[in-house]
Amino acid sequence: MRLQTFKKGIHPEEFKSLSKNKSIERLPLPREVYIPLNQHTGTPCKPIVERNMEVKTGQVIGTSSGFVSSTIHASISGKVKAIDTFPHPLGIQGQMIHIISDGNDEWIERETSIVDWEKLGKDDLLEIILDAGIVGMGGAAFPTHVKLNPPKNKKIDTLIINGCECEPYLTADHRMMLEQYKEVILGIQILMKVLGVSRAIIGIENNKPDAIEIMTKSSAAFEGISVLPLKVKYPQGAEKMLIKAVLNREVPAGSLPMDVGVVVNNIGTAIAVAEAVTRRKPLIERVVSVTGDGIKEAKNIIARIGTPFQDLINFCGGLVDDTVKVIMGGPMMGLTQHSLQVPVVKATSGILCLTESSVVKKKVYPCILCGSCVSACPMNLLPTRLAKLAENGMYVMAEDLGILSCYECGSCAFVCPSNIPLVQWIRIGKMRVNELKIKQKDEGK
Repeated sequence: MRLQTFKKGIHPEEFKSLSKNKSIERLPLPREVYIPLNQHTGTPCKPIVERNMEVKTGQVIGTSSGFVSSTIHASISGKVKAIDTFPHPLGIQGQMIHIISDGNDEWIERETSIVDWEKLGKDDLLEIILDAGIVGMGGAAFPTHVKLNPPKNKKIDTLIINGCECEPYLTADHRMMLEQYKEVILGIQILMKVLGVSRAIIGIENNKPDAIEIMTKSSAAFEGISVLPLKVKYPQGAEKMLIKAVLNREVPAGSLPMDVGVVVNNIGTAIAVAEAVTRRKPLIERVVSVTGDGIKEAKNIIARIGTPFQDLINFCGGLVDDTVKVIMGGPMMGLTQHSLQVPVVKATSGILCLTESSVVKKKVYPCILCGSCVSACPMNLLPTRLAKLAENGMYVMAEDLGILSCYECGSCAFVCPSNIPLVQWIRIGKMRVNELKIKQKDEGK
């Protein structure tokens, strides 16, 4: 049977064998955490705790009045040492709440279970998800309660669960499907009720046959939930590509999945929703793949939000001697880190450690107009043209050619025979275009 997929895209080497067979391990309680007030798409939180204040695990420590935002919780119990700026994995200095553990992991008082969650209404479930601080855990970190509450004129008919994990090296979602499949299915049921849909499709690339098998078996008893094996291709985990692969629906440029009747959520997000509703557990931890040829032992780890990368690396035996690069995320869309003291955030799907032999520095040559980047771009853009416009500061023209439609998957740079840093220039161009739009908006007030 021919497997479904989307047009264009690439096939990078997977490197998933390093950690795909490693069961999830729990990291010991960290001695300290640095919890950023900005680790989600939208308005950053403001701290509601003060220096020297005692806090408990699960306690709300940051809130925002913005609609697109997400609550922040203490991931350990202890004392607030500082509220200050520290290195952020996004490559900036971000405001964080620094908590020193008391070693007790004492939780706030909360309801531990809701047996009849089916009797709760949509608004009740949305409030629980909002209070739990759940965001998309595939990398975008978009607040889940916002995604689950589209405008009334946007009729949603399908929930798609993203089990692709198409980035090379990363295996956290794969392991969650194998080990937490009951929670995945429960989370899907809750998400379906909130959205008012009768159909949910779990898209899994066929390089994960064990996950396809166990998710198919575990979903068989639940009407409306099905598993769809997909052809392996990058970047199939991107929302628009996944919608095309699963439903053959095109999300127009400038539109959102809800404009074609779809909401997409990640495997980890479904689990977080299940835990929030049934256990009143806020999002204070996540599964992280620590992998690559630069780590002594690759692992999949449950770590508390705010835990320094160094703690996870130490738990894996440390770095090998010739490690030269550490990336948050995968090699295609991840961000290179300049400090191992940066904290795990809600969007940290992986910590990729690479040696010098894996990081080949390539000389950049002039564009030869081969069109390889155009053939690979899943958004049907002109990457080489957009990169040149960004390099020369021609941002208005770049916007006209759709630069904001690029979601920086890196396919263009991967196939470029001239080794031009296309996605890097496009990323700069997008930033400048957005700055211009904000400036124009402010001047128009």
